[in-house]
Amino acid sequence: MTSDKAIPPAKVAAFFDLDKTIIATSSASAFSRPFYAGGLLSGRAIVSSAYAHFLFMVGGANADQTERMRVQLSNLITGWPVEQVSAVVSETLHQYIDPYVYAEALELIERHRDQGHDIVIVSASGAEVVFPIANMLEATHAVATRMEIVEGKYTGTIEFYAYGENKAKAIRDLAQEHGYDLDRSFAYSDSITDIPMLEAVGNAYTVNADRIFRQEAQERGWTSLVFQRPVALRKASMQRTTALGITLIAGAVTLAWLLARHRRRRRST
Repeated sequence: MTSDKAIPPAKVAAFFDLDKTIIATSSASAFSRPFYAGGLLSGRAIVSSAYAHFLFMVGGANADQTERMRVQLSNLITGWPVEQVSAVVSETLHQYIDPYVYAEALELIERHRDQGHDIVIVSASGAEVVFPIANMLEATHAVATRMEIVEGKYTGTIEFYAYGENKAKAIRDLAQEHGYDLDRSFAYSDSITDIPMLEAVGNAYTVNADRIFRQEAQERGWTSLVFQRPVALRKASMQRTTALGITLIAGAVTLAWLLARHRRRRRST
């Protein structure tokens, strides 16, 4: 005997890498200045952070260099108070991240939302940085690197590194937990190290990819996108709100005019 109860369709998600995909900077390096001001970073660490940021922005950080930066990050934050890190990120989020959000990324996210898709941020940066940014972007879920915490401080041990194949595994776990149809889902990334993440879905896109990654994407039949218009998130939000307000006002005026015309017609008959 079969049930007449309809099976709800599987949900669709859009998975976005963060750095150079949604924002035009490195989310981790963006907070170097406030971390230094808060006494968490030394002058030498600031220089190292600036160099790592330079490599990242010019696309020169390969897998080996990225691994070295991961180890450097692990050593760097050992002993940092979690509460202080969270406070710095919270207080300076709009100052150091807000101006660097790609307008094209925001438009793409809105299109996915309009289609009922969940928005998921998947980033190798630390959860203390990624989660507030994801919240600012009103994402449905976020995946990020998690550091071990003991007695309110980072030990330097990485519990989960959201990088390479780990991103793909996290996506598959989320799909199982929330009922995503990965064959119908989407993924966007600028980095060739995110090939496993892009392979996990049926609709893969590169964003601001370097020449080697664009060539790889072309061979795989993936679409390459270019985002190049950073815009302050709050400004973009105000523009969308203003546009919505104008639409609602225009609709109200039209409705009032139609009702008035209808009443005039009734009085004349």
